[in-house]
Order: sequence, then C-alpha cells, then structure tokens
Amino acid sequence: MLLHIPQVLSADQVAYFQQKLSHADWTDGKVTAGIQSAKAKNNQQLPENSKISIELGDIILGALEQNALFMSGALPNKVFPPLFNLYEGGQAFGRHVDNAIRAVSGTRMRIRTDLSATLFLAEPNTYQGGELKIEDTYGLQSVKLAAGDMVLYPSSSLHHVTPVTQGKRIAAFFWIQSLIRDDAKRALLFEMDTTIQRMHQQPENADHIVAMTSIYHNLLRMWAEIN
Repeated sequence: MLLHIPQVLSADQVAYFQQKLSHADWTDGKVTAGIQSAKAKNNQQLPENSKISIELGDIILGALEQNALFMSGALPNKVFPPLFNLYEGGQAFGRHVDNAIRAVSGTRMRIRTDLSATLFLAEPNTYQGGELKIEDTYGLQSVKLAAGDMVLYPSSSLHHVTPVTQGKRIAAFFWIQSLIRDDAKRALLFEMDTTIQRMHQQPENADHIVAMTSIYHNLLRMWAEIN
C-alpha cells in the first residue's frame, strides 16, 4: 500500500525546517547505505547524531503521534529516528531496496523495516527532477509532494530517486516497524478503519459501527506482533 499523508508538518514548521537546514553541515549520504545500495547512492545527508538532526527528528515524531492518518495506515510499533538528505547538481539514488533491519546508532534498538517514509521539505517547484519512483503492485508510481507532505510505502518495494538537475531536493526519511508485518493485512485494516470513520458520519449506522469495530480489533488482536 502506498499512502500519501498531507500536511504532516504545518507551514510554520516547514519554514523553520528550511531555515535550520539551510545552515546545516551535510556529509556524504553513503554513510547509512548498505553494501549494495551504496553503489547506487549519490546524495548528501545530515549526521544522524547531529544537534539539528535530533531536534528536527523529534518534531517529526511528535507530529506523527498526532496524525490519525499515519497511525491508521502504519499501525506503528517502532519508528526509526528521522534522517535528512539533500540532492543537487545531478545527484540521484539508483534503483534499490531498503535494508530489512536498521540499528539506531548509539543504542541497542533495532527495527524491522516494514514501511519506508519520505517527508518532503522543499516545494516541488523549487527543484527539477528528484521524483521518488516506487515499484508496487500497480506499476511504477512517481511521487513528488508539497513541502510538509509525506509518502508511506512498503520497504520491500524497489525504488529510486531521479537526478536533481536544478535546485535542491531536501527531505526527511525513516522507517517503521509496524504492529502488522504483512502489507496486505495492514492495507485491509486501514480500509476497515477508514470505512468505520465514514460510517460515524451517519448516526443510523450505530449497530453496524459496533460490529465493524469489533471485527477490526479482533483481526488486529489476531495479527499484531508486539516486541
């Protein structure tokens, strides 16, 4: 399931991020790449333990906790602290798949990467290229969103970022270990939750809402993995 989550960050938050990141010290993005993806990766990245990266990452995590669409679509168990990257001057990231397991630097925490997230921080009209191309069951999807918007997609998907030929593409990226490992099951629960929310708009559906909510939670109870 590929899910567009609009306005994860407010306009004021986006402006603050852009101001902070304009003065950041960027390094070679290969530092967090696996052996195979390092061959395809050509971008810049903030050191994950830098003061700016930690501050902005915490803001994103706080925003996600309040975002109902993210919580419903991801059913998060663990979220990797957000990282930040920059593409310019023809930089790109070739076709690859994300590592299955990610370790959080300086901790014993490891997460299984069920979902990948890209939160766009530059307006799409300020740079050329830089589309995130994701290969899913419906074919090749091209994603280039407004600043503050995020895309969520299965980490098992092959994907790449096209060359940025003008301007700067800046984004946050991270991974989620979901309570529901299987993407098809997670998509079904998301569809059910969305349907229940629509049903709440019609009071005459009260009995059906109770029945659907019961089914939802019993499926969640059956499939969820908590560790």
